[in-house]
Amino acid sequence: MTMRVVIERKIYPAQEGAPERALFENLSFELADGEVCAIVGPSGIGKSSLLQIVAGLDRDFEGSITGLPQPVGYLFQSPRLLPWRTARQNLELVIPEQPGRAGEWLAQVGLSGSEDVYPQRLSLGMARRVALARALAITPKLLLLDEPFSSLDEETSRGMQRLVAEHMQTLRPTTLLVTHHWHEAAALAQRVITFDGSPARIMDDQPIRQVRAAE
Repeated sequence: MTMRVVIERKIYPAQEGAPERALFENLSFELADGEVCAIVGPSGIGKSSLLQIVAGLDRDFEGSITGLPQPVGYLFQSPRLLPWRTARQNLELVIPEQPGRAGEWLAQVGLSGSEDVYPQRLSLGMARRVALARALAITPKLLLLDEPFSSLDEETSRGMQRLVAEHMQTLRPTTLLVTHHWHEAAALAQRVITFDGSPARIMDDQPIRQVRAAE
């Protein structure tokens, strides 16, 4: 099934003396089942806001999201772990019928031995790995990745990219990847959409092979 995103208008209301502004206008694109698409563009242009709209966390816009695959795995920019639950318990929350697999997922992201550690005692990079494991553990049909490899050292980042790539090849979730790094887009995506302007619009939409050829 094809997922179609149509955002006719998204307004940020006025606050703290700043006037309201249009974040998106006349923005639309489609994703085929199992397609991996990277979203790139300047900071603050609305890439993270797009993921929140697609996930249904922000419904204050004019437009529609149709053909949305379920379930949805979402890796936010911040880990958003429950501080009163250990790393293992944060994963068990999303796979209650398979609690034993929480330890397996933590091992896959390199966190064996940290299963019973609370989030406040994890480094930011470790917490992001727990959050990535949580997003993948539900076997998502739609995977939303918001800067998934930030706050990770180079070696860990490469390992996490391999894990995500393997998951994509095995389960083929439809995927939106927000990134500032072209090498991440080239490694994982089949297609790149570039945002620019204010309000944000799609300035370019190409298969990754054409982007590589143009470099």
